[in-house]
Amino acid sequence: MSYFQTFGSEPKIWSVIDLTRYVRQTLETDYRLQDLWVMGEAFNVSRPSSGHLYFTLKDAEASLRCVMWRSEVADLAALPRDGEAIEVHGRISVYEAGGQYQLYADDIRPAGIGALFEEFFRLRDRLEEEGLFDPERKRPLPAWPKRIGVVTSPTGAALRDVINVLRRRYPLVEVILAPTPVQGDEAPAGIVSALAALNTYSQPDVILVVRGGGSIEDLWAFNDEGVARAIAASEAPVVSGIGHETDVIIADYVADVRAPTPSAAAEVATPDREVLADELVETRNALERAFGDNLQELRRMHRDWMVRLRFASPRAQVANARQRVDEGSHRIEAAIRHQLALRQSAVAGLSQTLRAVGPAAVMARGYSVVTRVKDGAVVRSVGQVEPDEGINVRVSDGTFGAQVTSSDENDKPQKGD
Repeated sequence: MSYFQTFGSEPKIWSVIDLTRYVRQTLETDYRLQDLWVMGEAFNVSRPSSGHLYFTLKDAEASLRCVMWRSEVADLAALPRDGEAIEVHGRISVYEAGGQYQLYADDIRPAGIGALFEEFFRLRDRLEEEGLFDPERKRPLPAWPKRIGVVTSPTGAALRDVINVLRRRYPLVEVILAPTPVQGDEAPAGIVSALAALNTYSQPDVILVVRGGGSIEDLWAFNDEGVARAIAASEAPVVSGIGHETDVIIADYVADVRAPTPSAAAEVATPDREVLADELVETRNALERAFGDNLQELRRMHRDWMVRLRFASPRAQVANARQRVDEGSHRIEAAIRHQLALRQSAVAGLSQTLRAVGPAAVMARGYSVVTRVKDGAVVRSVGQVEPDEGINVRVSDGTFGAQVTSSDENDKPQKGD
């Protein structure tokens, strides 16, 4: 039908998003485009901080944009490199925001070695199910290794890199080389024998299994099941430093620590002597501070014990007893003085009372005391004296004699007078 308007109908006008979604749905409903392998050369490979993988797949006449999500990238044995011929599995869909169709990849393998990678994944999954990759079985590396075993080729660059790093960082360590082929059909058996020899005869603190970079075929010996089990069974912890950082092999999964390169493996396994020197200075300073703090604490404890000793010594007890005796004496003296003062006050009161009612005070008011001369008896009644009897009369200021001239009992005072 022509796109020109026909009689009685109007052409459908698509929005960009509607058309893009229609194309996407059309592609996604074609089962042949949802499960396919595409071969080409990888270009513009990038992996941003998000962890996703972006690249372009090219051949002589066309290109195809590809994206692989982070969760799928984590399962790759190795990331593709620019110019590398690869086979990519995935599904075709449309990126709506860019209006471009692209391949959403879920697996990548080098072109021509798909069978090897299938074997790699089968072995990896089987060993993972057995628990050989579990983090719980990974052993920590010794902080101060005295002897390091190295499993590698004696003529390869990896050994020179390891020796140079160890000589620079930690020259005190003893290095034991277990030579073995690291490439070819004889390499797996040689690597297994080298690990066994080191654990049996040298008993190193840590073992480095290292090899320089190469193609996936060159590194394939380290994907061998026997090598993986020998690494897992090693008595000493194993550091793998095989190939480049992007090369991930089964030996890396099994090793206690994975290093991206042989040089990095040597660095991971040893402390840096410059760092050690700094730590030694810090340790010495810490010991000096601790010694000073302990000395201060001992001095403080000494002062405390001296104070306690002074309080607990007999001299201190005697001094305290003396002070208590002095205080008791003062209290007794004060009590005696108080009682004496009270009694003196009472005596003074009685004396004043006696003076007020005593003979002297009475006589001072005009009274006198009469006594008989003959016997000194106090005359209290008229009947006690007779006429012409001598008497003595005592007044307030002295005594004088007198003679009774008469006595009349009738002069006695009568009751009621």
